[in-house]
Amino acid sequence: MQPVTAQTHAISLNPATGQRLAAYPYESDAQLDVALARNHDAFLSWRQTPVTHRAKKLRDLAAALRDNAEAMAQLITAEMGKPVVQARAEVTKSAALCDWYAEHGPAMLATESTQVEENKAVIEYRPLGPILAVMPWNFPLWQVLRGAVPVLLAGNGYVLKHAPNVMGCALFIKTLFIKAGFPAGLFEVINVTPAGVSRAIKDSRIAAVTVTGSGRAGAAIGAQAGAALKKCVLELGGSDPFIVLNDADLDEAVKAAVAGRFQNTGQVCAAAKRFIVEEGIAAAFTDKFLTATRQLKAGDPTLETTQMGPMARYDLRDELHEQVTASLDEGALLLLGGEKLAGEGNYYAPTVLGNVTREMTAFRQELFGPVAAITVARDAEHALELANDSDFGLSATVFTADNALAAEMASRLECGGVFINGYSASDPRVAFGGVKKSGFGRELSHFGLHEFCNVQTVWKDRR
Repeated sequence: MQPVTAQTHAISLNPATGQRLAAYPYESDAQLDVALARNHDAFLSWRQTPVTHRAKKLRDLAAALRDNAEAMAQLITAEMGKPVVQARAEVTKSAALCDWYAEHGPAMLATESTQVEENKAVIEYRPLGPILAVMPWNFPLWQVLRGAVPVLLAGNGYVLKHAPNVMGCALFIKTLFIKAGFPAGLFEVINVTPAGVSRAIKDSRIAAVTVTGSGRAGAAIGAQAGAALKKCVLELGGSDPFIVLNDADLDEAVKAAVAGRFQNTGQVCAAAKRFIVEEGIAAAFTDKFLTATRQLKAGDPTLETTQMGPMARYDLRDELHEQVTASLDEGALLLLGGEKLAGEGNYYAPTVLGNVTREMTAFRQELFGPVAAITVARDAEHALELANDSDFGLSATVFTADNALAAEMASRLECGGVFINGYSASDPRVAFGGVKKSGFGRELSHFGLHEFCNVQTVWKDRR
């Protein structure tokens, strides 16, 4: 009998207790081939179904999500440690996503007519085929559905390779698609090693690839997709600047800063990580930020009052602590936290670093956990310079009472999304994605719907 190891199985651990929840054996090449064949066969039929029928199935999926909301939320909490209140919000948001695309998506896929001199032409949005999705653990439902819903509405198939520690969530999501009446195999889950991912990318039945994850994973998978001449959308890491200018509403800025940094235990790609504060308000902001951070209720993620749970994996906690230690050695000041918490579970203390400069690890690298880095800027121009001094470009926040200045700064910030007097979020009505090492391509809105379409021009009666 094959031993159960991380090399042979995807292992799900409860990060709040360290206890093993389940182990899922990785699939063989033959099993992967069966899954890809099943998805491709389902796609061939699905692509012929009217878009109105596809939209109806999304409504049914939203209903299935709501009917099974508590079970889904509890599983998210068990597998990756998200506080259960936040897990329920993830399910609610995902169901709303389904409804939004069901209502607005068909019109976005409608034929577009135009006149080219004396000739008539139309633009048709055709499906590409099965889309391979390599997804992360931090939003195990939302990240999957924000890609899968528009992909399926456009008439494609969807093949999910989820993170090993949330395979239970992956399989539960598949059951929800079945409950909603989607064709068998159209939403397929594969449990494979990186070698299996490479094999899937090369397979002729896979039309394109989408990845949400680390820069390292995105670079590797993106390179393989490019070598196979297949389109790829990458949503990677971020080290989002949160700019606070002297005229900002200080209480609102602090409230948004704490929520933006410590939601999901700081494990969010598009989240406030580098707090760049104009010097006239820096001391007051820091004091209020520390006070609010100390009031966070960290602990058992199954409790309704918990605001911050454990980190999802022990290796990620170790990596975060190494980044904090390196930053302190480089001259940062430890204002709060900075330690792994003793006892069972994968907890890290809410941490605030001060005196962070652009040369330090906390400024240059992504801090994927409950650590905030505060940097002081001389003025708005210096704040903008610091904000753009990053390899990443996912999102940014600007807090100021000067609307004209905020708009001008937004136009110069090198990122995919700018939030004025509020912290980063995603919504199906607007595009989401980044630039630089945060990736390329867009999810959500009509941009996300059209990413995996063959935009086909059909000339009529050309003379």
